[in-house]
Amino acid sequence: MNNIVNDALVDEVLRKTKTIALIGASMKEERPSNSVMRNLLKRGYKVFPVNPGHEGSEVLGQKCFAKLTDIPYQIDMVDVFRQSKAVPEIVEQAIKCKVKTLWLQLNIWHPDAEKKARKNGIVVIGNRCPNIEFRRQERLAKVTKI
Repeated sequence: MNNIVNDALVDEVLRKTKTIALIGASMKEERPSNSVMRNLLKRGYKVFPVNPGHEGSEVLGQKCFAKLTDIPYQIDMVDVFRQSKAVPEIVEQAIKCKVKTLWLQLNIWHPDAEKKARKNGIVVIGNRCPNIEFRRQERLAKVTKI
């Protein structure tokens, strides 16, 4: 199977996704996970922060969960801000939760876990960031309006 993800698939995932579990959420404003979560919330997504160190607290006004399987809602997409070595366990939880999309942030990958996710019907988007994709979409929209 071709592992290259094209812009059209990314755009479709961002359009169809409603609920997102953000793995590795941080309370620190300077962290990329915090700015991505802030942007996703601003754009109307329901975002569930996941970080065992912040379990029960709030990150950007949202209750934080220890792990993906603790979230009592159906999750469309898992956005991963963790080291690559954490991806296999996240994939196991994503399969249990029947997640539609596994989104691995920039410089995060685990070929075996990604393959397992795909075998279980999960769309895998890797080495991309939603904030960058939203900027790409906005640039494209400006060009097409001219």
